[in-house]
Amino acid sequence: MAVGIRAEEISEIIRQQIADYDKKVEYSETGIVLSVGDGIARIYGLEKAMAGELIEFSGKLFGMVLNLEEDNVGVAVLGEVTHIKEGDVVKRTGRIVEVPVGKSVIGRVVNPLGQPIGW
Repeated sequence: MAVGIRAEEISEIIRQQIADYDKKVEYSETGIVLSVGDGIARIYGLEKAMAGELIEFSGKLFGMVLNLEEDNVGVAVLGEVTHIKEGDVVKRTGRIVEVPVGKSVIGRVVNPLGQPIGW
């Protein structure tokens, strides 16, 4: 007894998968760390970066664009700089640095991103 799959069934399965397919294209401008020292990283490749923009390094470490030059940008690292090395890839977030305000942060010690430190 042979069990066969009909061509119509295969066609219907493929049609359903195509209909459910969600195309998402994620575009992100990336750069490469040229040098790092004294809490400042020089990054090549972020031509469209904005002054004050939040930049993401690997390991969920962030920085803020301060210096816009012709061939690189200077970024103040908002965290431990020892984890960054030359050649690391960074990406733009498209967001200007902001710190939350409100009753939840009154009297709290916060890091440069406004996240509470310790308790």
